[in-house]
Amino acid sequence: MTLEGRFDEDAGVVRVGADARQRYHDSRGYGYPLEGNEIALAPVEAAHLLYRGDLEAVVDGGERLAFRDLLAREPGTDFGVRFLVYADLRSRGFYLSPAAEPWVADPPDCDFAVFPRGKGPGDGEIAYALRVIGERTDIPATALEESVLAVVDEESEITYFDVNPREPTGDSARIDSVRGVDADLLADRVVVWEPPAALYETAFYGQPLEGREYDRPTLQCSLLEAAHLAERGILGLEPSVVRERGRAVEGERFDRRLRVYETLRERGVVPKTGYKFGADFRTYAEVDSIDDLGHSELLIRVLSGDHVFEPRDLALDVRLAHGVRKTMVFALVDGESVEWWSLERLTP
Repeated sequence: MTLEGRFDEDAGVVRVGADARQRYHDSRGYGYPLEGNEIALAPVEAAHLLYRGDLEAVVDGGERLAFRDLLAREPGTDFGVRFLVYADLRSRGFYLSPAAEPWVADPPDCDFAVFPRGKGPGDGEIAYALRVIGERTDIPATALEESVLAVVDEESEITYFDVNPREPTGDSARIDSVRGVDADLLADRVVVWEPPAALYETAFYGQPLEGREYDRPTLQCSLLEAAHLAERGILGLEPSVVRERGRAVEGERFDRRLRVYETLRERGVVPKTGYKFGADFRTYAEVDSIDDLGHSELLIRVLSGDHVFEPRDLALDVRLAHGVRKTMVFALVDGESVEWWSLERLTP
């Protein structure tokens, strides 16, 4: 016997009686129990049961709604994209519930609580806190939180991103004893004359100027590297002059990028240009010697704290980082503070 549900407008749920608790909730994790054998379904859960043919109709007043009717009921909302994600994860063997359902213990701030395979809403364990958006829904940087982000594109394909705070740390060598190395400020870079070998070979500052002997290379440093080194007295340049040149070249981006550069160096991470990868930096967590330089781990894009992401830009950055075996990290700068978020593709 196929059951019918009925809308409870006050509660915003679909109530189903008869043996619905055993049939839908106990055995397959739909909805949450009410009195007796009755259960309450979120509209997206009811839509999925209608789609599968497990529920005959949903009665709303004098109307009997089929799947098509329910899906078209709220065309101006995100119900359609939420249904697509719900159905996709169900097809992958997951039970999931709208996070607002009272059955979900300590509900996360998200669209769905996704439970580990083999577990349901009563087991007290959540695999993913899932947020759902369409590809044209912008994401303010201030709204980033630890979760899985499901983006539904215009052809109903779904991409999942694992969003996590990511604090870069490392154990790279530092230069502390060098002072006042001779250097010249050019238009958009600095040339360092006769630097100590450790500046490049151990701490990985700058790039050697071709044609010089390797044991005493002339180094070309970026304005970011030079500002950082001048601030610490390592270069014989006035720090404020280097910073002003940086602002003249890059505008306000320079101060944001310098804040991130300095933070990374303070944490023992070596940042180098990420230009070839479309990012601000690529990073090395451990550099003991330039002769034994490992693979860079992160690509970092520096943005203001009030930045607004477009999902397709996120997809581009994450795809590129994945293609070169790195993790994409966004450094969000607000004054002196930096917030770090990593995004990686996820296959549930």
